[in-house]
Amino acid sequence: MTSPTTSRPGREPGKPIPDPDGKQAQFKFVNKGFPETLLLIPGWASDYRIFDPLELNFNYLMPVMFSPFDFEPALLASFKENSFKEVSILGWSMGGFLAADFAAKYPQHVKNLTLIGMRKRYDVTDTDKIKGYIETNKNGYLYKFYHECFSTKEKEELALFKKGLMKDYLKDIATEDLLDGLDYLKKAELNLETLRKVRTRLIHGESDRIAPVDGMLNIKKEAPWMDLIILKGAGHMPFLSSGFKKALYE
Repeated sequence: MTSPTTSRPGREPGKPIPDPDGKQAQFKFVNKGFPETLLLIPGWASDYRIFDPLELNFNYLMPVMFSPFDFEPALLASFKENSFKEVSILGWSMGGFLAADFAAKYPQHVKNLTLIGMRKRYDVTDTDKIKGYIETNKNGYLYKFYHECFSTKEKEELALFKKGLMKDYLKDIATEDLLDGLDYLKKAELNLETLRKVRTRLIHGESDRIAPVDGMLNIKKEAPWMDLIILKGAGHMPFLSSGFKKALYE
C-alpha cells in the first residue's frame, strides 16, 4: 500500500478512481509480450514492488495505489480499460483475501488463483493490538514484523530486503494505510466454499511465523479440491525462495 493522493471529482481516462474517503485506486498494466496476464496483489505493509524479484513469464497487472476498501471497483475498471476477459491471480497474505473475494464473485474473469501465505482469518484481538503498536511506534513494529516474515534459514533474503525495500517501506508507508489494512483484516475471511468453481493453488512457507503452516494444512483438509505446495525452509514470503517459480509453474 502506498500513501493516498488527493481525490478529485469525476474521473479522467487513465486516472485513479476517487472514493469518498479521499483514497484512490490505480492499477498498472505491464505488457511483457506474453500471452497471459497475471494480477499480482501484495500484502499488508508492502506494495507491488515486493514482487520485483520474480521475473515471471506473464504480463503483469498490479495495484500501484489502493485501499482494500476500493479494490474491486478499481480492478473492474482496469479490466474494462485494458479489455481483459480473464487473468490469473496471485495474492499474498492480505492480498490473498482480496484475490479470493474477487475470484469468488467474478469466476468468469479468473483463469486460476494462487494464494500465498494465507490464514483462514486473523484474530480481531490481535489486529487491534497491532493497531495500537502502529499508532504508538509504527517503525518499531514494522521492523519486527518484516523480520518475522523471514525464516531463520532465509538470512540472505532478509539481508537483501533490509538493504532495499524495507528502508522505503519504513519511510514511506503511511500510518493511515496500515490502519486501513488492519481494519480490513479484522473482517476478512477465506470462504472456501465460494472457491469451488475456481482452480485454486495454495503455496505456503513451511516456517511461516505470520501464518503458521498448521493453519494452512487445516484449510487443505476443508478444501481438498485445492492444490497445496509447501516450500521447505520458507517463511511468510515464500515467493522470494528459490523453489517458488517451480511451484508456480507446476
